Amino acid sequence: MTTQPVILVLNSGSSSVKYKLIQLKDDAVLLEGSIQGIGESLAKHSISVDERFADNFTQPQARIEINDHQAAFQIIADDMQRFFEQSSGIQLNLIGHRVVHGGAIFFAPVELNQEVLTTIESYQHLAPQHLPGNIAGIKTCQELFSDVRQFAVFDTDFHQSIPEHIYRYAVPNNWYENHGVRRYGFHGLSHQYVAQQAACYLDKPLSELNLITLHLGNGASACAIKNGQSFDTSMGFTPLQGLMMGNRSGDLDAAVPLYIQEQTGISAEQLEQQLNFESGLVAITGTHDMAEIQHRAEQGDKQASLAIQMYVYQLRRYIGAYMISLGRVDALVFTGGIGENASMIRELACDELGRYGLVINSTENKQIKKATSAIHHVRSQIPILVIQTNEEKQIAHNIAEYLKH
Repeated sequence: MTTQPVILVLNSGSSSVKYKLIQLKDDAVLLEGSIQGIGESLAKHSISVDERFADNFTQPQARIEINDHQAAFQIIADDMQRFFEQSSGIQLNLIGHRVVHGGAIFFAPVELNQEVLTTIESYQHLAPQHLPGNIAGIKTCQELFSDVRQFAVFDTDFHQSIPEHIYRYAVPNNWYENHGVRRYGFHGLSHQYVAQQAACYLDKPLSELNLITLHLGNGASACAIKNGQSFDTSMGFTPLQGLMMGNRSGDLDAAVPLYIQEQTGISAEQLEQQLNFESGLVAITGTHDMAEIQHRAEQGDKQASLAIQMYVYQLRRYIGAYMISLGRVDALVFTGGIGENASMIRELACDELGRYGLVINSTENKQIKKATSAIHHVRSQIPILVIQTNEEKQIAHNIAEYLKH
């Protein structure tokens, strides 16, 4: 049915996996699915296929027990095999894996082999919520699709343009020289994608635009984009730094972990667990579900209200800082699960920023219906956009560009 190259893109998060089968020539999505709630009592498995193949493809069970990423990727592999068996003429040419951390070595897409995989495995402690799942996906696909070329595309790639005076920390030089301690930044694929979509919407070359992009999901980061390139970002050496997140603390006095270790005697592993999995919104409210937190706040829950105040304050702090560092801002962009769906968070984040040129339209803010929606008031000097991110499509594009050279 098609002779065009087809790529399977795997995007593994801390408790979910999204996947798309994309035709490279025209970006047509032949199949897409997700597994949400990995490790919970019942995970949600959803999948949809291009209407050309819908009659031949049997839908999977919606809710099943999936204990870990390894099990999730096995299910995805089964989906792929069923699809190829039931859809004649489709052949898998490439597999692209989103990998959160490229460290100081990987600055572009790289074809996977054992040496590359071993290096990625050595970074697991830098992104404990994500890299184990990324690696599980790579290994599973190498076993089941051993004859298919596979590539890793790194979330840190987009941030390689950050200047040295911004990516360096004021720490002993041997920390940087010998241990690679510097700001790397994350969510780069999402920031890159929505920046390109903002340029299309504004009908201006990306290279001429200054943007502030906010990727707000269970993980959250802000990015200052100058002349189309990443100039600064809130996440740092690991995805732990920056904004308050679902399970992660965000910015924290570096002395606090040392103090807690001295006072409690907990190990470095326990401390890492608490900062990466037991902090953020979960620490204040007991949940990372922003919709639930908003509902509880509306019912008068003080902890939920406190969490929203903390969350929004940090957003506004980064927006203000990036407005100053960029000098001129051509648009503010919200994306990610919270950024795209939580109208109250968007409104509170922009509240009282009118003096700085940002005025939200409350009515438009509550009626998001398009992949790119403008939510700014006519009085706003700076456009405010909500853009649906598509990291999978960005991964496919980056690999296609890499293969051209």
